[in-house]
Amino acid sequence: MKTTTGPRQPKAPGRYGSYLLELVMAAVAVAFLFPVYALVTLALKDPRQVAESPLAPPLPPTFANFGSAWNSASLGPALVNSAVITTVSLLLLIVLGSTAAYALARRATGLGYGLYILFLLGIVLPFQLGMIPLYKLVDDLGWLGTYQGMVLFYTGIQLPFTVFLYTGFIRALPPDYAQAALIDGCDHRQAFTRVVFPLLRPVTGTVIILNAVFIWNDFFTPLLYLGGSGRETVPVGVFSFVGQYVSDYGLVFAGLVLAALPVLIVFLFLQRYVIKGFEGGLKG
Repeated sequence: MKTTTGPRQPKAPGRYGSYLLELVMAAVAVAFLFPVYALVTLALKDPRQVAESPLAPPLPPTFANFGSAWNSASLGPALVNSAVITTVSLLLLIVLGSTAAYALARRATGLGYGLYILFLLGIVLPFQLGMIPLYKLVDDLGWLGTYQGMVLFYTGIQLPFTVFLYTGFIRALPPDYAQAALIDGCDHRQAFTRVVFPLLRPVTGTVIILNAVFIWNDFFTPLLYLGGSGRETVPVGVFSFVGQYVSDYGLVFAGLVLAALPVLIVFLFLQRYVIKGFEGGLKG
């Protein structure tokens, strides 16, 4: 009598294979964490400790470098400038990107497909190709050295990528929710704002994190558009600070820690949405 068996399951790795895999993962974790360790360690040392043993644990640690770096590098105004530019740019990207993606995802027409391909071209083409025309445009508008110029630049540059993420996620959502809202008397705007947009929370978290990291850490554009205006962002402020105090590594690394801390906090709060957002977009 023949017996039927199910599909053959993949063979589990042996004990030594598991040990080897764990060792590789531990080595990769150490490789990723070592720069963070070096950054924090040097920020907590005075010049004498840095000269004696740069990578040894700071014993005792000193927090005076953070106060000195905050005052010497004028990180307070720079953080405000970066926060304003990043926040306003993110709000515009979420509003424009989600509404444009909803229209592209729900209207399967030739025009909609062509516009979607146009947005994809905005991802492929490097923005450096348009730096001179963009600079001339911002200059003609009289927005050099202003928040408006930076917000306009970042919104335009990051909008194709934002539309791409939102479109993939919306396509993975069943259209029944919006159709039920339309049947109940809502128009398309109300169906989107009241029904669809709350379902976009995972991909919105992904949009916030990825765009915030890019905008916050961008150095070249603020240097070009805001240089000498008194509204420099954190990377530009840290750059000038590093050039001035290059021999005092404790101050330099303390300034770098303060510059990276805000976006790191945002990432820790929203990191669980990143994988969900990409997963939904890939399904679409």
